Amino acid sequence: MQFKDYYQTLGVPREATQEEIKKAFRKLARKFHPDVSKEINAEAHMKDVNEAYAVLSDLEKRAAYDQLGRGYQPGQEFRPPPDWDAGFEFSGHGYSPHEAADFSDFFSELFGRMGGADRSGFHTQSAHFHTQGEDHHAKVLLDIDDAFNGATRQITLRVPKTDAQGRVSLATRILNVRIPQGVHAGQVIRLAGQGAPGMGGGAAGDLLLEVQFKPHSRFHVEGRDLLLTLPVTPWEAALGAVVSVDLPAGQTRVRIPEGAQSGKQLRVRGKGIPGQPPGDLLLEIQVALPPANTPQARQLYETMARELAFNPRERA
Repeated sequence: MQFKDYYQTLGVPREATQEEIKKAFRKLARKFHPDVSKEINAEAHMKDVNEAYAVLSDLEKRAAYDQLGRGYQPGQEFRPPPDWDAGFEFSGHGYSPHEAADFSDFFSELFGRMGGADRSGFHTQSAHFHTQGEDHHAKVLLDIDDAFNGATRQITLRVPKTDAQGRVSLATRILNVRIPQGVHAGQVIRLAGQGAPGMGGGAAGDLLLEVQFKPHSRFHVEGRDLLLTLPVTPWEAALGAVVSVDLPAGQTRVRIPEGAQSGKQLRVRGKGIPGQPPGDLLLEIQVALPPANTPQARQLYETMARELAFNPRERA
């Protein structure tokens, strides 16, 4: 996928005001609109212009695009980093994947899910003409430990705003959020009244925080299941053993069956992320060989080489 420079498409500098972006779009629309244009490939040009304007005219998308796109050149091979949009607060009027498909793959990859799944917009209480504020959305990255123990965490969100000159910048919003025990990836934490303000005395919308987990050095999460590679010694694998495994909620003891091979998976019921029901702990065995870096260690390996009639390649 190639990087798209939307500022270049509209012919404006990165520091352009929202009014300057609007004027540039109108000028290009008059030039390339298929109904009136005599330019070559006018329809394709107009599609590019529409896509660029859809991003740069929207404060939220523009702020996110500016943070992501620094250092890239037009046409350069591009893949967005994982969870690049974490920490951005978006309102609830984003593009659905179906709507985003009208634009390029670049647009769909970045903005196809922006704004969250709740696209209900405003809610009106017609009897009193009160309008409830829009829900806002943000993706937040938590530590896996928080899912086991629960916690109160300080969450920092970036919110786009315009200055007196109409230029876009990012403001910081800091919230103290209670993380419930058993929270899982994809779960939404709803903060009542933390979205957009209502109109006519209507209630404020909510802030919906979509939970994802930060990468962990040892664990990988799938739903509520916790995956871990478990190194074992050759004698533990050959003879069987009971070993201790460190988990976020404390240690648990696991039985290694006799004759275990690297790649074998063990399932320990109920030792994953808490919940109703809790997830499981999935352990992938990895037999680790001790180094032959002492005379005694070399002698032991030489003894095994002489006395054990074992050739793993005969099984292949």
